[in-house]
Amino acid sequence: MVNFNGTIVSQDDCEWGQNRAFLYGDGVFETVKIVNSKILFLEDHYFRLMASMRVLRMEIPMNFTMEFLEEEIISLTLKNEISSSARARITVFRNEGGYYLPQNQTVSYVIQIVPIENSRYCIEDKKYEVDLYKDFYISKQLLSSIKTTNKIINITGSVFASENGLDNCILLNDSKNVVEALQGNIFMVQGNKLITPPISEGCLNGIMRKQILLLAKKIENIEVLEEVISPFDLQKADELFVTNVIKGIQPITHYRKKTYVSKIALQLLDEINKLVQN
Repeated sequence: MVNFNGTIVSQDDCEWGQNRAFLYGDGVFETVKIVNSKILFLEDHYFRLMASMRVLRMEIPMNFTMEFLEEEIISLTLKNEISSSARARITVFRNEGGYYLPQNQTVSYVIQIVPIENSRYCIEDKKYEVDLYKDFYISKQLLSSIKTTNKIINITGSVFASENGLDNCILLNDSKNVVEALQGNIFMVQGNKLITPPISEGCLNGIMRKQILLLAKKIENIEVLEEVISPFDLQKADELFVTNVIKGIQPITHYRKKTYVSKIALQLLDEINKLVQN
């Protein structure tokens, strides 16, 4: 028996109480965008998920092929009649048993899906203000580059942003350098340079980040760099934007007393929409 909110219930009625993702953050996840029954950037998502499971020493089931996971996700969108434009999250977690040391390395998974309004990537013409979040810092390590179910820094940062009337916050690592935003990777434009922090700084190995880097290299007179960004550099930037696979690109318009344009962001967004429509 267990106590749940003051009520004594049986262990069987509280199955999540044994879930290792709940108890220890022992899980990884991927969030994908579906457009017209197609998972965007499916191969990149699949291989990142497999790599994440290997990092956590999870046992990858024999049936966990890319085709299997694609079918599982798409069939759920069809069942919910939202296959035209949706967002899905697949969470993989180690099966129950043990404390810090698992009793086995086998896994289970759950897929959740919700509709989204826009199938195309678009940018809203409105103010988008950010600031630094300095209560906690990201470590420069491999675990920071994968999507585990431990996102407490992002959660507390989101609360901080809400309390201070901000749209987002910029996260720093333990060297006090810029890592990413709460909901995605960050890019900075300075003159003819497009710069984003390298993975070694602790940022997520983002799917949209990869696409932006590839597309930007095709733009004339733009030098694409993966370099350390300090908070001081943000003040000197011409443009800042955040990327993730659901939103695409979100330009930052205000950081403290600085106002930014969105020229390169709009150009890249056009290229992303051409890419996903092919």
